[in-house]
Amino acid sequence: MDRIEQTIDLAAPLDRVWQALTDHEAFGAWFRVALDGPFVLGEVSRGRITYPGYEHVQWRATVVAMEKPGLFAFTWHPYAIDPAVDYSGETPTRVEFRLQPIDTGTRLTLTESGFEGVAPGRMPEAFRMNQRGWEMQMQNIRAHVES
Repeated sequence: MDRIEQTIDLAAPLDRVWQALTDHEAFGAWFRVALDGPFVLGEVSRGRITYPGYEHVQWRATVVAMEKPGLFAFTWHPYAIDPAVDYSGETPTRVEFRLQPIDTGTRLTLTESGFEGVAPGRMPEAFRMNQRGWEMQMQNIRAHVES
């Protein structure tokens, strides 16, 4: 229970998938987050979740890799949905999107690792909710890039 890994083959060219991941407006469209500005390597990305029922959740992630066209990564606090809780004492997880060209388009592999740094009392729920959330997000990006 230290990592989530999911792979999906997308019928879209590598550049299209890269743009969907690294352009803050495109990312926001499929991820359902309104970001305050572009992703910048080494900087914190801020915004708010727009998914119904989670509009109170603030988005905060630090961009740690933007290696076109194969790797986009950020760190964040998983399932940090309670505005009354200060999650800054937890070690964030690392979310990586790796892209690989394939004959039919692009293979996207998502890995979220580092759950051992999440507070023990909330780690199982954070892992479970993010695992389910990434399953949905992989379908969201598919719909976005294949449309």
